[in-house]
Amino acid sequence: MIEPGEGLGKPVGRGDLALNRRTLVRSLLAAGAISAAIALAGCDTDGTPGVNGRHMQPLSDRLLADIETRNMAKESPILVRIFKEESELEVWKEDKTGHFSLLRTYPICRWSGELGPKIKQGDRQAPEGFYTITPSLMNPNSNYYLAINTGFPNAYDRANDRTGQFLMIHGDCSSAGCYAMTDEQIAEIYALARESFFGGQKSFQIQAYPFRMTPLNMARHRNSPHMAFWKMIKQGYDHFEVTRAEPKVDVCEKHYVFNAEARSKFVATEKCPAYRVPQAIAAAVHDKQRRDDTQMVELISRGTPASPARTGVDGGMNRTFLSALRSRGPGATIHTDSGTIPPHVNPPAEGRDGTTGSTFSLASTDQVQVASAGSGGFGSFFNNLFGPKRETQSQSSDSRTAQAPQAKSQPAKPAATTAAKSDTQPADSKKVAMAKPQPAPARKEAAAAEDAKPASSPNLLSGAAPTVPTGGFENRFGAWR
Repeated sequence: MIEPGEGLGKPVGRGDLALNRRTLVRSLLAAGAISAAIALAGCDTDGTPGVNGRHMQPLSDRLLADIETRNMAKESPILVRIFKEESELEVWKEDKTGHFSLLRTYPICRWSGELGPKIKQGDRQAPEGFYTITPSLMNPNSNYYLAINTGFPNAYDRANDRTGQFLMIHGDCSSAGCYAMTDEQIAEIYALARESFFGGQKSFQIQAYPFRMTPLNMARHRNSPHMAFWKMIKQGYDHFEVTRAEPKVDVCEKHYVFNAEARSKFVATEKCPAYRVPQAIAAAVHDKQRRDDTQMVELISRGTPASPARTGVDGGMNRTFLSALRSRGPGATIHTDSGTIPPHVNPPAEGRDGTTGSTFSLASTDQVQVASAGSGGFGSFFNNLFGPKRETQSQSSDSRTAQAPQAKSQPAKPAATTAAKSDTQPADSKKVAMAKPQPAPARKEAAAAEDAKPASSPNLLSGAAPTVPTGGFENRFGAWR
């Protein structure tokens, strides 16, 4: 390991040291992936011969230009926000002022369950709350193209006896407890996370919400049995809104606390220690919440209707994809500006009120174009060095056709996503090969069964991180922390 003052024949400063560390990490990535390819050729669980390179796809020229225009660095930290009802995923990136700015809004192709947190294994609910993503939760060898494990259950979930495991953000547009994107979109999201880790970010935060926490939405959902939980996570939403900084998240007395400073340790199931929130943040959050509460009362008094409780609604799909799917019908591959919808994808079931889980969307609904395909790289063998072990197989109800195209350059507008699935093996779901609806060479079809035994690891807020093999992504990064 290179230390300050030690170099190749001359002293180096901290800037040189950071550069050397990044160079060394990249060298290890390349050398390790190539070695794994030589040793394990023919063993790719995704059915792709040799090295597929999904995890190492570069950021598009368009995205790099957008990053530069927004006064950001390619390797600066990221933060992710998810909104179920709108079926949108946001990627925020730290700019050179040290604050987060919105970089991309991706329409979500598919999520399952209804509005509300995940409670128990098998309920098909996509999680809501605050999750910390470390390199060990990145799965480059997913049967759902690429996957990022949310780390559910986190400290709050475990303290409240919530069960389930391996709930992902991944490709393939099919879900049983996950947030599913198109393959093209997850490739771009994965690459943004990868570059942030290369830049030194040790972890990034996922904030998952039922909807945008506006006064109107809070008024509409005022009769929901989940309102107490939503008011609690809205505090974290408000902390981010007023600071544009990642909120520090702790858990005590079985509830979340945000940006709390204390001399004692926070324990999820025990009484909260004496703590304070920095005065500037506390005052800004208080003012925002007072304005929101006032607007909410006014909206209700003016007759804003309460949204009915929906039953029988199996999640949602952004209008971009729903429109494309309904115009073409299931059973055929559909190419959109936001990515590819596989033939096995079905729209969400309608509820008793005749609507699907996604009622609002800011995305366009009419643009359907052929998505371009990218190619190659180091391949899924990145998993052997930098992620969890390969998935095994489990039952599935969706058929997977020929391997989807690799990530294309994404436009500045929201990128499309494919229906979400739950993953069931460490860092990804178990799968079983199914009949292919098309004769083209197909990769293994997978169903999202998130029925694995919940993790018992008690580390706060990073969730149930799968065990990482020796020499894995997390371990290699650890040497330079």
